[in-house]
Amino acid sequence: MNWNNIIHTIIFLSLTGPGIVGNMLIFIRHIYMPALGTEKKPVDLIVIHLAFSNMITICTTGIKDIATVFYFRNFLGDIGCKAVVFLARMARGLSICTTCLLSVVQAVTISPRTSLWTKLKPQTACQIIPFILVFWIFNGLISSNLLSYIKGGSSLNRSVAATFIGHCYMLQSRHTIKWIFLSLMTLRDVIFQSLMGWSSGSMALNLYKHHKHVLYLHSSRFANNSPPEIRATWSVLILMTCFLLFYWADFILSFYHGFTVTHESILLNIKVFLELGYVSFSPYVLISRYIHSPKVFHAH
Repeated sequence: MNWNNIIHTIIFLSLTGPGIVGNMLIFIRHIYMPALGTEKKPVDLIVIHLAFSNMITICTTGIKDIATVFYFRNFLGDIGCKAVVFLARMARGLSICTTCLLSVVQAVTISPRTSLWTKLKPQTACQIIPFILVFWIFNGLISSNLLSYIKGGSSLNRSVAATFIGHCYMLQSRHTIKWIFLSLMTLRDVIFQSLMGWSSGSMALNLYKHHKHVLYLHSSRFANNSPPEIRATWSVLILMTCFLLFYWADFILSFYHGFTVTHESILLNIKVFLELGYVSFSPYVLISRYIHSPKVFHAH
């Protein structure tokens, strides 16, 4: 194992370990909320799904990295290659959609009662299930082209032109098909990120107005304390900033890597960090900040 593989392994382990622990804590805590005597809210189901999507990303990235670092060209086989690459692409889309849904539901939840947006507020966790099902169907469809173009080394016809991507082979696709699916993914990302931007801005504005109202009603002795709504605002802003930072950095690097077809070890190590960064850091944002916000919403 050379130095590049050692650095790659260190980056991978330093992110996957905390990422798995953090997402498992979030997942288990919200799954067992009824057993703790707490009613499960719509936001809890969204957080569970986000943690589950993050764990899929960590597992699929881990399998790909193990096969790449140790040069296991036939490690996965044809079905394994298709499953890993397909799930990795779909989990990335689920993460975008679920983060957007979390932000929108939170924005609707804390909007003033006189606002028209309160009519869209989900009352039970069951009302979130249709959105999650649509996310799975939609992201499965726009990732389905990979099932035709990903092959394992053992089932590859040597006379067919293919590109080795570190653990599997990708067959050349028609430019029309390639751009259709690329356009669908771009459209998805633009729509959901626009909704995330609007909802996060709306939430920050409502919390700021509420904070000013609280400061007006209370004495200066209470104003010096850090109110819970400030922590809730920071949780949203940190989560959104974290997501957008890792998403756009990974997008730019993937765009450059795809068109230059370069395999520099530094770029590959940075890409691993970007792929795992959000899914590893986001649960700790939720653990440290987000779990304090329900009191704010009830008070508001």
